[in-house]
Amino acid sequence: MADFRASLADTAPDAALSPPLAALWWAKKGDWDQAHRIVQDEGDANSAWVHAHLHRVEGDLGNAGYWYRQAGQPAAKDTLEAEWERIVATLLAQRG
Repeated sequence: MADFRASLADTAPDAALSPPLAALWWAKKGDWDQAHRIVQDEGDANSAWVHAHLHRVEGDLGNAGYWYRQAGQPAAKDTLEAEWERIVATLLAQRG
């Protein structure tokens, strides 16, 4: 996770980042529109999970619930920070 956090100082995400991680990168940089664009058409569970998280952070719980269901995940009951940590850790672990 430290590598991902360190990359936040960069002006563009590493090209090797998966779309879900790239979306989270843009969200942490404050470009929510770019974050949504990256994951909205991906069609995989991880992208849907991240898209749900973006909507949840923005307070758009209706869309967050939709994307959680697309991901096959129940709505997260964690705090937003705990959810962020879990999402990033899961995605980084999948990079192999």
